[in-house]
Order: sequence, then structure tokens, then C-alpha cells
Amino acid sequence: MNHISAGVRDLGTGFTSIVRSPRMLLLGGVPALLSSLLLLAGIVVLAFFSGDLAGWLTPFADGWSEWWRRSFRGLLALALIAGAVLLGSVSFIALTLLIGGPFYDHIAERTERERGLDGDEGAGWLRLLSRGLADALRLLLIGVIGTLVLFPLGFVPVLGQTVVPVVGVLFGGWLVALELTGPVFQRLGMTVGTRHRILWRHRRTVLGFAVPAYLLCLVPVAQLVVIPAAVVGGTLLAHRVLGTRWPDESTADGNRTNGAGTV
Repeated sequence: MNHISAGVRDLGTGFTSIVRSPRMLLLGGVPALLSSLLLLAGIVVLAFFSGDLAGWLTPFADGWSEWWRRSFRGLLALALIAGAVLLGSVSFIALTLLIGGPFYDHIAERTERERGLDGDEGAGWLRLLSRGLADALRLLLIGVIGTLVLFPLGFVPVLGQTVVPVVGVLFGGWLVALELTGPVFQRLGMTVGTRHRILWRHRRTVLGFAVPAYLLCLVPVAQLVVIPAAVVGGTLLAHRVLGTRWPDESTADGNRTNGAGTV
């Protein structure tokens, strides 16, 4: 339980830091607002054309009776919209970080400076930008694949109403952790695969941070505060799993060594 609470505490520290710094809140909230508007616009457009798209996807239903054809295509249109909403929920942070990468790198670096954490530049800004773009695209692809797997399972009786939602939250939360710890790992030259392996060794702590962050990101408008706060928390989490100790943390919360140790 201490492991989980450590992750929750990192997220809580992120909120405290952001609330105390309106400039950081504004800096981190603008990209979140832009990505929210883009995703909302995409869903609205899809909803408007969903009927036509459903008809285009089901030419085999042209010979059905009108009631069956309309009912089937109506359900398919709703499924397309629901799938888009699910995809948007798991890809929201990746898209936000893709749009506001330099802003979130600045927030991460400021967090390190304020807490005396040893940040490593590791590469020039151009290389860091290319790494950030590549990582964001990879994580977007992972989100798309995960959605394509989970979405149809959601229609399976019992399984779709019990196990699948839980797996969906855990999957979305894990993507959040991979995304929000990115600025620290990228400066160290670590790939998404390496990041995943290190975070997996500390999965209880990571999920203690990531699951609440993911669920809060599903709340409209709250995302504008949650994202910058979670960037701060993700920076602290990254240093936690890498074994960094910062001055204001007591030894009682330690029990960590290097990236292969325990948290």
C-alpha cells in the first residue's frame, strides 16, 4: 500500500505546485485546451457523417428490409462514435504532449530545479524535440491498437461490463505514465521500451499515480489543470523510479536504490 500511496503523493504534489504557480498552470493548460478542442471537433464531425460512413461500410445491407437496415446502420454509427470517444480518452495526453512538448519540458525542468533534482540534458533541444515527437507518435499508435482490441470486447456480455472497463482504465493509466514521465527519460536518451521496463519494476507506485491521473483527465474542463499538474507529478515519479532522492523527502519514504530497485 505504501507503494501505491507514493504514486498518489507525487500526483498530489503536482497539483499543489501548479496551484501555487498560475504561470505554470497557464503554460500547461493551453496545449490541453487545444487538444481538447481538436478531439471534440473530430468527434462532432464524425457524429455528423456517421450515418453516411455506416452506409459506406455496409453495402451488403442494401438489400435488407428498411427497418433492419436502418437499425443495423444506426447501431454501427453509434459504435463508431463510441469508439472515437474511447480512442480520444486514451490518446488525449499523447496528443497534448505532442502539441505542447516544449511547454511541458519547461515545466519538468523547472520542477527539477525547484526540488534540487539532478536533471540531465542528455541531448540538444532539436534532438529532444525529435525524440518527443517520435515517442508521442509511438504512444498514439499503441493507444489506437489498444482501443481496437478493447472496443469490440466491450460488447461481450458480462465480460464487457466487468473486466473490460477495468482493463481499459489500467491500460489508459499505463499510457499516461509512459507519456508523463517522458521528459525525464528522453533527456537521458531512454526509449519508450526502456521506460516501460523501468516503470514495470515499480508498477504499484506507477499505477498509484497513473490511474487517478487518467480518470481525472476524463473530466471535462478539469483536464486544463490535471495535465500540467500530472506533468509535475510525472517528473517526480520518473526520478523516484530512477532512484533520485530530493531534499524534502524523508528517508521513511525512500527504500529505493537505482532503477532496478524497489519503491
